[in-house]
Formats: sequence, C-alpha cells, structure tokens
Amino acid sequence: MKNQAVVMTDTRVFEIQDVPMPEIGDDEVGIAVKDVSICGSDMHFFDGGAYSIFPKETALPFVLGHEVGGEVYAVGKNVKNVKIGDRVAVEPGVPCGKCDYCRSGRYNLCPDVVFLATPPVQGALKRYISYPAHSVYTIPDNMSTMEAALCEPLSVGLSAVRTGEVTVGSSVVILGGGCIGLCTLLAAKAYGATRIIVTDLFDFHLEKALELGATDVVNSKNEDAVAKIQELTGGKGVDVVFETAGSPYTAAQTSEIVGRGGTIIMVGNIMQETPFSFRNMYKKGATLKSIFRYCNTYPIAIQAIASGRIDVKKIVSAEFDFEHSQAAFEEATDNKVNCVKAVIHVE
Repeated sequence: MKNQAVVMTDTRVFEIQDVPMPEIGDDEVGIAVKDVSICGSDMHFFDGGAYSIFPKETALPFVLGHEVGGEVYAVGKNVKNVKIGDRVAVEPGVPCGKCDYCRSGRYNLCPDVVFLATPPVQGALKRYISYPAHSVYTIPDNMSTMEAALCEPLSVGLSAVRTGEVTVGSSVVILGGGCIGLCTLLAAKAYGATRIIVTDLFDFHLEKALELGATDVVNSKNEDAVAKIQELTGGKGVDVVFETAGSPYTAAQTSEIVGRGGTIIMVGNIMQETPFSFRNMYKKGATLKSIFRYCNTYPIAIQAIASGRIDVKKIVSAEFDFEHSQAAFEEATDNKVNCVKAVIHVE
C-alpha cells in the first residue's frame, strides 16, 4: 500500500506528497480514509487566517482535515471494539482521559486534548492514518462513509440543541445558515422544535434551510432580521436562539430575539469585540450558554443518520476527488454564497 497526503506548503497552496504508511500501536487502528469534509477551521488555515493563532513559520507544512469517514484495514493487539473491514466515523479529538473534565464526562473541555488538524497535530487528508481505537465508531451498512465524516459537524449541532434543551414544541431562531447552522437546524427538528426560523445573508443558504425543515427564513441583508422575527413571533421572541454565524453583529441580536425565560446558545467562533445588551437578557430572565465542540454525541449522530431521522448528506453542495483537493478548498473558501459543505472523496 502506498500512502499519500495533501500537504499545505504555503497559504492556499497544496501538494500531494508521498508519506510513510502509519505505524499502528497496540491500542490503535489503521484506517483507509474514504471521505474528508471541509470544515470552516480548515478554510481558516487554507486562506491564512489561522496564522494569528498558529504562526506560519511553525505551522507549515501542514495536513488539514478532521471530519473523517473510513474503513479499518489493521488493528492493534489490544483492540476489541472494531475489526478489519469495519467502516467507521472518526471523532477528531482524543482527550487525556485522566483530568477532572474527562473523569466527569466533559472530555471536550480537556486541556490536553489532541485534536486532528490543530498544530502541531497533523490532519487526516491522507489515504491512510492510524488512530486510537476508542475514538472511532463503527457505522451500519445503510450509512455511507461520507455521512460518517459529517458526524463531526452534526455533533456540533446536536451539542447546541441539547445544551439549549430543545424539545417538542420549542420555537428557535438560528442566526446563520452555513454548515453549522444547518446542522443545528437538523438537530432541532429531530428533537421536536416546531418553529424554526433561520437568518442568513445568502438566498442559497436560506433555500437549503427551507429544504431541511425551517418554517421561516429571513434574508438579513435585505431586511431587519430582529424586526422580522418580532413580527413572526407576535413580539414574543423564541424559546432558544442559536448564534452559529460567528459574527459580532448576530451575537448582538441574540438578546433582542430571545423570549422571556428563553435561552441563548453561543455556537459560532467570534474573534472580534462583540456588543451585547445584558439588560435585554436579564430583564427577560433569559439564560446565556455556550458550547465548545461536543462530547458523547457520535453514537447519537450515527443512530440519527442510520435511522433516517436526520438526512445530513443534504448539506453537501460540492464533491471532489483526492487529486482535486486544491479545487475543493478553493470552492469551499471562495464560493461561500453557493457552497455549504464540500467533501473530498479519498478512495
């Protein structure tokens, strides 16, 4: 077997390089990567935006990709949970398992987590990788490895919805109709939300939101989103507001949109200073929460997809083969108006 990796050698420059086959430890599995979907953080590295956190001089050369589905081709001698030939979803964060956060079940907060495609940890956009067996999950026959890769963004949506305690009859607003916004929509619908309002700047994203089950959409470029949501809800606001766009502008809207006794969930990654009216929030008795990645969601994501309750593959808007990874990243990064999620088929 011959291994290759898509290596970022400079900003927006990829090279397909021959790399060694991975060594398989006693508690690891060897995975033939089948699908890698492109995350917003991958694009942040690709276009150079991540250099403010990870200096270019030390980050490059670098392999991206942490949303992974594949097939097991080798197992270490201690591995019992998977076998050769199993198709798997790969959870990209490997916690230490020893700290207080891990021991309490909140392993997403582990300060020593090893996360794929986060320097100095190389990513998974390769033909073959090795990985700790306890962080891979077998998928059933009726589920594709592309859907396995999409368990990662869906897990963010599931974590957001669980944190917001969405249930049958809940009304929600999702600020941002990109990949994470749409995964939050899918999760909210699966958990029973009956009023789902999505805002975004692009009609393509809003049309996709309606296709996936949104009851109302608002183009916030063309109209006042806060005023429109007040109109749609009779001035009451909604039970749960999800900020998924990662924008200071939408973050500021959350306290205006949430209803009395409602909950605001901060999901997006906001790097700039953000105006926020705490008065709006406390005079409504609202609650403000945030999520960081996810924990204990992969089994739920797999069950939801395999059962047909969540059709996550509908968020995919572009597909490329391994040799055209450069084009895949250019499409995902430069065509955000029409591209929600791009997927690279490795084999």
